[in-house]
Amino acid sequence: MCGRITLASKVSDLLDLIDFDIEFLNAGIPSRFNIAPTQPVLAIRADPDHPRPIPVLLRWGLVPFWADDIKIGSRMINARSETVAEKPSFRAAFKYRRCIIPIDGFYEWHQSPGSKIRQPYWIHRPERQPMALAGLWESWDKDGSGPLETCTILTTTANRLMSQLHERMPVILDETGIREWLNTAPPDSSQLQSLLKPAYDGLLKARPVSNQVNSPLNDGPELIHATGPELT
Repeated sequence: MCGRITLASKVSDLLDLIDFDIEFLNAGIPSRFNIAPTQPVLAIRADPDHPRPIPVLLRWGLVPFWADDIKIGSRMINARSETVAEKPSFRAAFKYRRCIIPIDGFYEWHQSPGSKIRQPYWIHRPERQPMALAGLWESWDKDGSGPLETCTILTTTANRLMSQLHERMPVILDETGIREWLNTAPPDSSQLQSLLKPAYDGLLKARPVSNQVNSPLNDGPELIHATGPELT
């Protein structure tokens, strides 16, 4: 599960992650510390008309092109990597409309046995370097108001750190994985599936944070301040 993300990285740091066409970032990237489903997220995707990938803003929560109602997107914020090639909601996007979603952290909630409290954790790289999540995007225009572009984040089984919090985690791509995810020809699904694996142990840290993050109305750097010792 991946239901909240953060992105407060500098554009220069994102360019170290992937060389994209910066000219499309007209207004820059606002720092966000509590991006929630149905809100705009930054995504980067290949475009046959451009030599480098381009950044776009997509609504988080994939709405399949065949859907009758936009509300389906609230149930499509994540896609299980094990079944993404077969599920009707995702299989066309998996073949033809892949993207990466740059973040510098994501939240997960953990409830200890016997406790009624769900403790939020912010998961990040040690130096808060950005990461590239594997994503899919779709274009939907059933209501005639103009194309709506949406996205989902792929998940996989948890690595050792994340298994202390949840059984699932987002798919995090390395530099080679980013290129393959964006550029692999549609028929080679086996090559794509090989990318959809848990992050290696040691890549991430997890710190407990304030339950202010529970409300998507809250959005500020105080949300990622540690309230206790990090998980190891």
